[in-house]
Amino acid sequence: MPRFLTALPLVLLPALAAAQEDPGVTVSDCDWQASAWNLAEPWEENSRTFSNGKTRLALLDTIEPAAAWAHILVLSPPYSEIGDRQCKTIGYNGMGFGGIRFNELTSSYDPATGLNFTVPVQAYSSAISDVDWYTLRFTLNQATGDITTALTQ
Repeated sequence: MPRFLTALPLVLLPALAAAQEDPGVTVSDCDWQASAWNLAEPWEENSRTFSNGKTRLALLDTIEPAAAWAHILVLSPPYSEIGDRQCKTIGYNGMGFGGIRFNELTSSYDPATGLNFTVPVQAYSSAISDVDWYTLRFTLNQATGDITTALTQ
């Protein structure tokens, strides 16, 4: 029995480490964050269209929580049977980012993967116990609606 008790913490260490890992970037169906009153002003500077107007990205400002107020709104194909686009928000850790430099958003298109976007975002860093700037890369497949994300420093 004593050997079991000394080995138990070693067995639990990976589970504890996993529980403390940052869940990272989250892509969610539109909810209250995507409300029109959260569109960041001025709209013309914080909203852009792609793919001949089929896809729109916009900066959302939910004000609270103060350290996670910023989200990206994605309106894009595929279209539903009634003709509306899918609506998604991109945030961090189930909330938003601490900041997004929307004016630095870049895009490209790859027929194999879809629309590719890159934008600087601010998110909590456990390494410094504070917010830090990262690069968010995400790809939108307009045929399937899939959005894949990566956050790098």
